Amino acid sequence: MAKNLEISVLLDFYGDMLTEKQRDFIGYYYNDDLSLAEIAENEGITRQGVRDAIKRAEAQLFDMEEHLGLARRFEQMRTGLDEIIACAEKIAALNMEGSLSHDINDASRRIREIAQSLREE
Repeated sequence: MAKNLEISVLLDFYGDMLTEKQRDFIGYYYNDDLSLAEIAENEGITRQGVRDAIKRAEAQLFDMEEHLGLARRFEQMRTGLDEIIACAEKIAALNMEGSLSHDINDASRRIREIAQSLREE
């Protein structure tokens, strides 16, 4: 995963645990694509001050992910749900080719619906 995307994902999970300034600076830098100089000018501080705040925030985000693993677990769940959906589709297709059980068809459709709704949350 590219660093910008990884930081944005971690910010979604752990951003509320940062200070307001850190959250703002890292959001401006990674999500709004502002330069350090632009952020510094807008905030009335030095470029180095902005850089330091962003580096501290990045370190905190990576540390929280290392200890809590919420982003990693979320991605594992999405991957697992994708696999469940694919398996349910395969079961439905095999059912259509073979015995054509309405119970199997209904169950596989329900599995897909549940997995898709969980994936979208």
